[in-house]
Amino acid sequence: MPLSLSTRAVGQVTIIRCSGRIVAGNETESLRSHVNGMLLERKHFVLHLGEVSFVDSSGLGTMVRLLTSTRQSRGDLKLCNVPQSIDKVLKMTNLTRLFETHESEESAISAFYQKRAASEQAAAPGRPVVCIHPDNDVLAYLRELLRKGGFDVHTSTSMKDAIVLIRVTRPDLVLLGPNPNLTPSPASRQAFDHACRGIRMVELGSEFSSLEAGEAASQLLENIQTRLKEKAD
Repeated sequence: MPLSLSTRAVGQVTIIRCSGRIVAGNETESLRSHVNGMLLERKHFVLHLGEVSFVDSSGLGTMVRLLTSTRQSRGDLKLCNVPQSIDKVLKMTNLTRLFETHESEESAISAFYQKRAASEQAAAPGRPVVCIHPDNDVLAYLRELLRKGGFDVHTSTSMKDAIVLIRVTRPDLVLLGPNPNLTPSPASRQAFDHACRGIRMVELGSEFSSLEAGEAASQLLENIQTRLKEKAD
C-alpha cells in the first residue's frame, strides 16, 4: 500500500498523518521531502502513525534522519498513535530512547507547548491569542498583524484543533471566523464553549476578509483592546 500523507497545522505544531507503508523507495523519499520542504517555516512536527501498517529499516532510518533535521533546525519531531507492532520495533532497536511517543495528537501537541512555556518563562512572551478561521490567507494576515502588536498568536482552521490550542495555551482572547463549518455539530460547539469559559471572544464578521486591509486592521485592533480592557475591569 503506497504511503499517503495528510498535513495540517495546529498552532505552531504540524501534524503529519501517515497512512500505508514507510518503506525504502518512493515512500521514504516522499516523507523526507515532505518534512524537509516545510522546515524553513515550520519547526515542530508530530508523525501520526495510527494508519501505518509496516515500517522497514529504511523507513526507521528516514524517521531518525527527520528527527535529526528538525532538532538541527531548533525544532523537534514526536510520534503519536504508534501501532503495537511498530512500538515493538522501536523498543527492540532502542529507538524509544530517541523518539518521544504519545498516545494521541492532543498529548503530543500539549507536550510541545509545555516545553515551550518552560523555556519562555524568563522571556515574558506576549499575551496569547487563538485565531480560528477557515481561510489560511486570513490566518496568515492575522498572525503578522497581531505579532507586530505584541501578541503570542496561535492559529487553526479547525474547531477541533482550536479546542486543543485553547486548552494548552489558555489565551486571553479568541478570534472566531464566520464559517459555520467551524462548528459542525452541537457537541463540538458545546466542547468549544466549555473550553472558552472565562475567555473573551471577538467574532470576525463575514465582511472581515473583504475589507480594505488597513481598515480591517484598525477595526480589529480597536475591538481587541476594548475586549481586553473589559476583561481587566
